[in-house]
Amino acid sequence: MARVSRGGTSRGGMSRNAGSDVRAAYLFIAPAIIGFTVFVAYPLVRSFVLSLTRDNGLTDPVFVGLGNFRRLFTVDPAFWPSLRATGYLVVLYVPLSLALGLALAMFCNQRFAGVRVVRTLAYLPVVLPAVATITLWKFILNPQVGLLNTILDKLHLPTSSWLASPTMSMPSIVIVMLWGVGGTMIIFLAALQAVPTELYEAARVDGAGSASVFWRITMPMISPIMLLQVILQTTAALQTFNQPKILTGGGPGFSTNVLMLSIYNNGFSNLGRVPQLGYASAQVWVLFVIIIAVIALTAKFSSLWTYSDNTPD
Repeated sequence: MARVSRGGTSRGGMSRNAGSDVRAAYLFIAPAIIGFTVFVAYPLVRSFVLSLTRDNGLTDPVFVGLGNFRRLFTVDPAFWPSLRATGYLVVLYVPLSLALGLALAMFCNQRFAGVRVVRTLAYLPVVLPAVATITLWKFILNPQVGLLNTILDKLHLPTSSWLASPTMSMPSIVIVMLWGVGGTMIIFLAALQAVPTELYEAARVDGAGSASVFWRITMPMISPIMLLQVILQTTAALQTFNQPKILTGGGPGFSTNVLMLSIYNNGFSNLGRVPQLGYASAQVWVLFVIIIAVIALTAKFSSLWTYSDNTPD
């Protein structure tokens, strides 16, 4: 057995070196731990404590227990419509963003002259200022003088009220959100380029068609990235705020009053009324639980449709 000397060394000073390595490791991870504590853990705990109070930010908060949650589910007439609007947005946006992003990626994965220009143009909306592009879309979707209705009218196609219509307002917001699908396209493009070309060559030798190659090679090989995209796009859709805030303000009616916008209105502006910070915090926790549940369910059933080298035959 190795003896530990008074100086804390054994077998050529390994213990002292190990202690030094541990201290260095703590120093390296300290910024991440401090950042997580200050910007994630503390706000999380603080918001939960706030959700148990009636707090307007002007007077001392009053403890109400689960009163805010009870009011949320049984009294507030805007909560369930906002939840339905959020669900409608997720159901409409996530499949479309994945399909369009994958289609763009497969197109940009081809070899043709100018492919780099096409990739740049597809990704360009992602780097443009979000507020500026959303404001531009507000003009494009204007039912009276908007560019989209003008083009449809010239083509003798039916026009729409778009953002002013209770039925078309949410699809219009989804159209604006799909404007930034270039980020999804880039991730899919990287996944497609990582698929071994030997698999495609072997499939061609066996006489496989395009559809067979796509469903039997491409989709299984990129399925882990598809899983990542499902989680990322669903989480982003659940937290959508900029588009409904700028384009519709939540209207007409409650058709686009998604949960994040409702949280903002209750916690900050609320049309000049006194802020309800405690109530808004309760809404934040409902949204947090929904996001965690969606991610957990997606991860739990991911093995049913994702391919892995460790998947048993």
